[in-house]
Amino acid sequence: QLSSVKEQKAFEKGLWDKTKKPGGDVIIYDSYLALYKHSLDLIFYVIGPQSENELMLNAALNAYLDALSMLLRNQVEKRSVLENLDLALLCLDETIDEGVIVETDSTAIASRVSRPRADTSDIVINEQTIMSAYQSVREKMQRGFGPF
Repeated sequence: QLSSVKEQKAFEKGLWDKTKKPGGDVIIYDSYLALYKHSLDLIFYVIGPQSENELMLNAALNAYLDALSMLLRNQVEKRSVLENLDLALLCLDETIDEGVIVETDSTAIASRVSRPRADTSDIVINEQTIMSAYQSVREKMQRGFGPF
């Protein structure tokens, strides 16, 4: 564990210096196992202890990148990620939760993140729906408490 912000920044700068050139995808840095992928002007990392299963970390990284690519319509670049940071973070949250890999299926991750919200503006409330709801509640109350 990196105990201070200063240590974390030094770790991130050192890791970036080692991985900024496209090439490999796995490195052991400062006793951590780091997997990374380049995507145009971005580098995505998954970092774990040296004892972690490299294949699982790779599966999580690939699932995250594939899901993000689906959500951003193959426009995984700095500008589109920043414009859709909410989707990128939700996607990450659906992949890894508190350091535990919870999903490695990119389609499932993307579908959970992009699920449409219920549009409440289409619900029409009129006198008939209010009377119907009142009648339904009244019937349930009569069955439960006797005549009303």
